[in-house]
Amino acid sequence: MVRTTCPYCGVGCGIVATPDGRGGATIAGDHDHPANRGRLCSKGAALGETLSLEDRLLHPEIDGRRVSWETALDTVAGGFRDIIAEHGPDAVAFYVSGQLLTEDYYAANKLIKGFLGTANIDTNSRLCMASSVAGHKRAFGSDTVPGLYEDFELADLVVLVGSNLAWCHPVLFQRLEAAKRARPAMNVVVIDPRRTDTCEIADLHLALRPGSDVALFNGLLAELHRRGVTAKHYVDRHTQGLEGALLAARATDLAQCDLPAADVATFVEWFARAEKTVTLYSQGVNQSSAGVDKVNAIINCHLLTGRIGRPGMGPFSITGQPNAMGGREVGALSNTLAAHMDFALEDVDRVGRFWQATRMANRPGLKAVELFDAVKTGRIKAVWIMATNPVASLPDADAVRAALKTCEFSIVSEAVRASDTVDACRIRLPALAWAEKDGTVTNSERCISRQRPFLPAPGEARQDWWIVAEVARRLGFGEAFAWTGVADIFREHAALSTFENDGRRDFDIGAHAAIDDASYDKLSPFVWPARAGSAAGSRFFADGGFFHGDRRARFIATAPRAPMHAIDAERPLRLNTGRVRDQWHTMTRTGKSVRLAGHRPEPLIELHPDDAVVRGLVEGDIAEVSSAWGRAALRVHLTDSLRTGDAFAPMHWTAQVSRAGAINAAVNPAVDPISGQPELKHTPVEIRRLDMRWHGTILARRPVMLPEIAYWARARGAGYHAYLLAGEQPLATAQQALSASVRATNPGPWLLGEQGVGVVIADGRLEAVLVLGPSHDERARDRFAPFMAMDRLSVEERNVLLHGGNAADRGGAGAVYGTSICACFGVSMATVTAAIAKGATSLATLGAATHAGTNCGSCRPELRALLRAARLEKAA
Repeated sequence: MVRTTCPYCGVGCGIVATPDGRGGATIAGDHDHPANRGRLCSKGAALGETLSLEDRLLHPEIDGRRVSWETALDTVAGGFRDIIAEHGPDAVAFYVSGQLLTEDYYAANKLIKGFLGTANIDTNSRLCMASSVAGHKRAFGSDTVPGLYEDFELADLVVLVGSNLAWCHPVLFQRLEAAKRARPAMNVVVIDPRRTDTCEIADLHLALRPGSDVALFNGLLAELHRRGVTAKHYVDRHTQGLEGALLAARATDLAQCDLPAADVATFVEWFARAEKTVTLYSQGVNQSSAGVDKVNAIINCHLLTGRIGRPGMGPFSITGQPNAMGGREVGALSNTLAAHMDFALEDVDRVGRFWQATRMANRPGLKAVELFDAVKTGRIKAVWIMATNPVASLPDADAVRAALKTCEFSIVSEAVRASDTVDACRIRLPALAWAEKDGTVTNSERCISRQRPFLPAPGEARQDWWIVAEVARRLGFGEAFAWTGVADIFREHAALSTFENDGRRDFDIGAHAAIDDASYDKLSPFVWPARAGSAAGSRFFADGGFFHGDRRARFIATAPRAPMHAIDAERPLRLNTGRVRDQWHTMTRTGKSVRLAGHRPEPLIELHPDDAVVRGLVEGDIAEVSSAWGRAALRVHLTDSLRTGDAFAPMHWTAQVSRAGAINAAVNPAVDPISGQPELKHTPVEIRRLDMRWHGTILARRPVMLPEIAYWARARGAGYHAYLLAGEQPLATAQQALSASVRATNPGPWLLGEQGVGVVIADGRLEAVLVLGPSHDERARDRFAPFMAMDRLSVEERNVLLHGGNAADRGGAGAVYGTSICACFGVSMATVTAAIAKGATSLATLGAATHAGTNCGSCRPELRALLRAARLEKAA
């Protein structure tokens, strides 16, 4: 039994892994971990299904050839040496990841900033929390999250801004849900243009016009001040700049939010009345060309009221990745230095002296979007990518792919063999995956936890810090990178945090600077700061103590401004991208899980029905989403949870699982001018119906090499691969080409049935089934899946199969899109709707009838929505 940490979102849940001795493990929540107290979401609960070695990169490769580690490392070091000698250090760059452990992050940052001499290192955390970092630094003088998770449970008012907590941070949502059950007087406000599942526990949903967050919080600031809801002693003693912020706030027109006046009045009243108020914000705030101003508009309201740093109150940024906070600690952003230092002369000197750096970077480097622009133009001639997939995750993704393809010297350290980025890079270095890595991570409440390995290193894979240190040694910096293990790096990281600090910097874990190896192995989760001789885990700023030179916070005057690229007659729809409940980033891990594939099995474009009618679109169509930067083809799903004029698409699908469905090819590359964070929530697009002459489904035990077709999406099944398809060629042509592709990898007799069904049956077992027809059949996968589970078909079962499977209508009229609702128990939407029709009226009775919602709880918001809809239908 090994206690470790979940590799998904920034909640940082503790996990207990019990290896089975066969390369797998059972996974359970750690009841002793303060972040989750034993809870897990659907993704965390399914981690045991993602540990297989298929698709793993297990050996170093150069230009597609397997090579030794010696050859690979010598080539990497030689390439950097030659390029720096000819073009200077700013011709090289690293792009790293919140999937790295802190020790890996620290090693990469030290090498490039302290010894290669450039700050051209950025992290994919630039895509999720850079605006929050910049907003914190403007207001507080440091990148400090003031509060703790328990504040959500202690608050009387919780305001969720641009956060679908129920899907993106489910365990925190479960904690909030439990707190609201225990204290029904607690109010929850959700501020989001979309009606998400998080709204299921909201007392008020403000579906504001996208991008108008600054206007709303400016209006709140002005009204709070007018009412006298001001902590005058706190403001006078610990802040400056209020008058400028109020001038900007009073000049703001709240009408631009496009909200009912009564709802705004309720929000203001609740905020004015509730001393214990937490405002939690996430990507809907950060991923904007005005993201930093949105952050500061929120913080202004907490500074005015003095609601910061005490139990149950404060602004709270919730990060997207498991170690985004750890990356901030080690300075992995291009505009920061390690231990929460910046490029001020004294900080550059201090870090350089501590590292005994030979070539210390003295100015900020390129941020993510501009970094890959520099790769494209040739300014950067060598780039090393670690544990991330920028070809899929960055905006204008096809341009990133093209840039890497033409890059003189491209390296990727990665655990996965097949990804869009790995395919684009010349040198591929096999890295350890989550279950094999050793080190620490920091979650969104500043809690540092151990990540411990519970499976052996496969093949020739190595941990990222080791790869970095070996390259450093070959470059002549071996003494500075002579670590023998992760505990050495952690001690150095802790020592730097307290070096010449004396309370002037927020990040200080000096209490662990001399930790021995045995104590590091047993290290329990702790919240920083952990200064030598002081208790760990305090909140920040209850009594001031900000980190500007005068120790005062800054009110920041914020004026609303429109997104950089406005919608127009040619592209009148606003595209918003985000996550779905059961998938993570680019699906290299979650895509291995059968049960996680059922909830949203293919890429979607969600539209309001009114916008669909204008475009001749209906549920299940395939539509092209086009922008000035690119296009994608996705399945249409109609929902009134969006405002008219808005569209939403999930960002997880890549060329590996749906070549046409990779939406970031269409997303605009505009960024916040301060933070450099991309505007992933606002791209002007048009959406048109593609004339698909057929739709189809393949279930096959062995992967199928598909011919050229307009649309496909691949998902995992229990012992088979599922393909959802559509095309523009004649149905007969598609039938011939696809049946040949299926039979090429799934040998056996080919039998033709009715309703467009063709099957391969060998020795009585179904090897593959193909069904094509002129219209979309969203239940085909569910209908044929039971036959794939049978060891041998009876004559009757074979006849049913050849007649189109189970003819029963499993979905029911008006079924919500998606074949599965409960990932833990594989409960389908049809089973749930049937149980409700038979009299289930609550989560408890629904759980008793179907088991749905009785384990991790991730599906409870959707179950609650179905129950509410049924009650409304009955009342009507």
